[in-house]
Parts: sequence; C-alpha cells; structure tokens
Amino acid sequence: MTCKGICIRHKAQKPVGSGRYATGQKRCQVCELFIRWDGFWCPCCGYRLRTRSRNLKYKAKLKARKEIEEAKILLSVRKTTTQKK
Repeated sequence: MTCKGICIRHKAQKPVGSGRYATGQKRCQVCELFIRWDGFWCPCCGYRLRTRSRNLKYKAKLKARKEIEEAKILLSVRKTTTQKK
C-alpha cells in the first residue's frame, strides 16, 4: 500500500466557505491528500478513504450542516405537497 501517483489526477481544491467533507471530498491517509472520488477506496493505493473529520469540533460542524440541509429538504417537500392539494 504505497502511493503510485494516480491520485494526483483526482486531487481536490480547497472549497471556499465550507468544509472539505461537507462538499464531498475524501482524504487518503497514505497519499496524504483530499480527492474527489465516488468510491470508498483510494484509486491509487487501495487504502480506505476518510469521509468524516477526526476532530470533534469539525465533526460537530459537519453534523450541524447536514441537519440544516435535511430540514430544508423536508420543508421544501412539505411545501410542494401542500401546494398540490
């Protein structure tokens, strides 16, 4: 399990105004970079990608953002169902 350099093609830029994990980026601990990848495993070294922060402070921020997004989705669904009636 060593970095073969394939991951450089999938390297993700740091987003402005939001966190990396919130925007769907994942981190490979072996290659030591954030990548845009749909799978659970690094395309370069085969190591499992991290999808959540290890720091409690950032875990809480990510959880709060997800809850806010879910609440917005529920509100929009309720609005559309009440408008149809």
